[in-house]
Amino acid sequence: MATKTSELLSEAAPRAIAVVRAIRDDQLELPTPCADYTVRDLLNHLFQVLVNFQEMAAKRPPNWDKVDYLPEGWRDRFAAEAQRLIEAWADPAALEGVAPGMGLPAQVVGEMALIDLTVHAWDLARATGQPFDAAPAVVAAAHAFMDRMGDAGQRMGAFAAPVEAPPGGTPFDLVLARMGRQPTWSPR
Repeated sequence: MATKTSELLSEAAPRAIAVVRAIRDDQLELPTPCADYTVRDLLNHLFQVLVNFQEMAAKRPPNWDKVDYLPEGWRDRFAAEAQRLIEAWADPAALEGVAPGMGLPAQVVGEMALIDLTVHAWDLARATGQPFDAAPAVVAAAHAFMDRMGDAGQRMGAFAAPVEAPPGGTPFDLVLARMGRQPTWSPR
């Protein structure tokens, strides 16, 4: 049985997987729009998101200890973990109650998984010179999330201060700008 969260993750995951599969080993030390993260760092963070948000969907506490998720075969493992994330949030029980380790409603935590997967896929695409276009339903969900949680997310440090969106920006550009990302960011 699918939930809206799992349906949105099903739209976001293939786009993120495509970006990750196209990252070359010689690109792992490139900078990303997340100033403190190289491509390698951001990939490891995104792996942690995939793994830990599965745990929270199952009502188990996350483990944010630093782990290197990039030994041999990491591209295939990323795809497998993304699929497991979708399956974890397809269980209606995943959306009930409060997520362990976060103290937030499980529904919000599921939405956070979607936002992280989508925005960090964009970060990685920008850093490695790949195109990226988020699914329209995911962009709409991201705007709705920012309407409800954007100020709290900014206070918690999840988002930077909003920036000006480029003139004529896409709906995804607008949500990126709301999250403090410069939609025109380039590594050069």
